[in-house]
Amino acid sequence: MISEILHKYLSNEASEQEIQTLFEWIDASEENKKQFINLKKTWAITSLSEGFSSEAIPVISIKKKNKLTTCLKFAAVFLVLFGLAKLAFNYSQKTASLKEIVLELADGSSELITSNNQSKVVNDKGDLIAKKFPNQIIYFGKVQDQEVVYNTLKVPYGKRFKLQLSDGTVVSLNSGTTFKYPEQFGVNGKRNVYLTGEAFFEVAKDKTHPFIVHANKVEVEVLGTKFNVSAYPENPTVNSTLIEGSIQMAEVENKSNAVLLMPNQMATWQNNSKKITTKFVDTSIYAAWTKGDIAFKDTPFSTIAKIIERTYDVKIINENSDLARQNFTGSIKISESSVENILELLKRDTPFNYAIKENTITITNIP
Repeated sequence: MISEILHKYLSNEASEQEIQTLFEWIDASEENKKQFINLKKTWAITSLSEGFSSEAIPVISIKKKNKLTTCLKFAAVFLVLFGLAKLAFNYSQKTASLKEIVLELADGSSELITSNNQSKVVNDKGDLIAKKFPNQIIYFGKVQDQEVVYNTLKVPYGKRFKLQLSDGTVVSLNSGTTFKYPEQFGVNGKRNVYLTGEAFFEVAKDKTHPFIVHANKVEVEVLGTKFNVSAYPENPTVNSTLIEGSIQMAEVENKSNAVLLMPNQMATWQNNSKKITTKFVDTSIYAAWTKGDIAFKDTPFSTIAKIIERTYDVKIINENSDLARQNFTGSIKISESSVENILELLKRDTPFNYAIKENTITITNIP
């Protein structure tokens, strides 16, 4: 009977009752769990060899740090029918109406960027300055010998946004980010922007106007490149990860304290020691959020919890000491996953209980 249900499940033909029966069988023993994982891997490999693209299968894969590694790949139907669909809140949808992206203008006024927001911005001469869309703003042109004025975008938890600055630079803003930038860059001087949070930059090349990101107590200077900067206020570090080109990270108060990065390197500024260290990294992990993914490698649960909080606009309180000591490696497709999906997957490696009240999740030990 189980073998028949397994085949139907892997073919996406199983009923909800059959899937519940399958889950009960998987949880009945470690041997059953291992057998299911092996069958699922074999099925996935067979499907791919028959011409299916891996892009077609929404995947969550999580591995623990220790050598007894569990790597589960679940198709979207597995996530939806995990017994969670009837019980779970979709936090990203629930809170979307409560928090919006705010654009603060240089004159002190502010406006909300909503799903209905689409407009043009012109100056007093009738020249087009920008086009506003629900998910991005595109700016145009440069000013001539006029004062450069700054706007500020505030992106709340659970949201992301994109800007194309007037020089052609594209900036992707992650959840919980504040970004201050010129409405139009001047023809003279440097291109200065100010970041609190996380952003991915694709900087337009301009040798005569260096592009500088001010983040916490450091500056990241470039001429034209692709890189990620993470400078959340609750973190004691600022990380800058270079994908393409070259960048320099320097301490604001001591410009000689600086490092020059090569592609695939990450520079880390330590607030306490005022030291900047570098290392080679898998840059895809640090740019994954721009493609709608959460990726982590040998990452402690405390860090993963903060990422989940920002991504889904929830609060996580962890009272489980075993979970606090665990590191995980994996990836999560944001659009195909809810907070509950992620927690249910994590607890299969490190058992815990959790309770949800409004947008707060409390994780506890199993009695």
